[in-house]
Amino acid sequence: MDVAVADVRTAIVSPTFGRNLRRRIFNGLGWGLCALTFLLLGGAMLSILILVFLRGFHALDLKVFTHVTEGTGGGLLNAIEGTAVMSFGGILLAIPPGIAAGIYLAEFRRGFLAPSIRFLSDVLVGVPSIVVGYFAYVTMVVGLGWQFSVAAASIALAIISLPYITRTTEVALRQVPTTLREAGFALGANTGTVIMRICLPMAAPSILTGILLALSISVGETAPLIYTAGWSSYMWTGHLTKEPVGYLTYVIWAFITEPFESAHALAYAAAFLVTFFVLLIGVAARIVLYRRAGANQRY
Repeated sequence: MDVAVADVRTAIVSPTFGRNLRRRIFNGLGWGLCALTFLLLGGAMLSILILVFLRGFHALDLKVFTHVTEGTGGGLLNAIEGTAVMSFGGILLAIPPGIAAGIYLAEFRRGFLAPSIRFLSDVLVGVPSIVVGYFAYVTMVVGLGWQFSVAAASIALAIISLPYITRTTEVALRQVPTTLREAGFALGANTGTVIMRICLPMAAPSILTGILLALSISVGETAPLIYTAGWSSYMWTGHLTKEPVGYLTYVIWAFITEPFESAHALAYAAAFLVTFFVLLIGVAARIVLYRRAGANQRY
């Protein structure tokens, strides 16, 4: 009995026991803080979503989708069209250079331009979107004389989306097994054929996910569009320059401060639509990733 008590006392006073106890205490505190932070952030996000969806859903009616904005009332048909045109226009402009830059960074990482492209991509991610909008305003709206237009707004959104597509493409291509590239070279294929016929098809789901995420960012932008698209209560007539266009985020930003119930209803309806579109794009990106993961497990 005395021997057992002595062993327990020895274990308690030993340095290993003290380190293990401190490690468990700090681990418990760390996990507790993580759980508390998650609950706070999750609760805040959930409260915002509930507010937006409840008030926005009640503000939705057929007029929102069939009428243009009239002062502080009417519908959101012009804003929905403008958001779709500028967002998809920006993504279409960003996809070719973004994928090309990602291919260069992944497949020619030792090239003399790779460090510069990677550095510029990282810097561009951290540039505030309002700075991009002001740059587009100075260079295109005023400098080139385009005025408020779809072209200036789409290029601004393309600049914002470009680094996300570039880095996603780079990461996706690096995940392609080297053995597949070696097999292509062994069959006599050149570098271009291996990239286009082997690497890109394998990495396509992950690249598509990055494109969808960049699209969701474009849908939710406001600051660069204020400088480049302006605002219009009319439908877009197809002119790329010298024609302002409406968009949903402007309705949220401007109409919520108006002292009219009709303006508040449109603001909440626009917030509902933007949130719904962003969530829909996020779900689509997750579905693509899950299907890619399932395909990798099968093979």
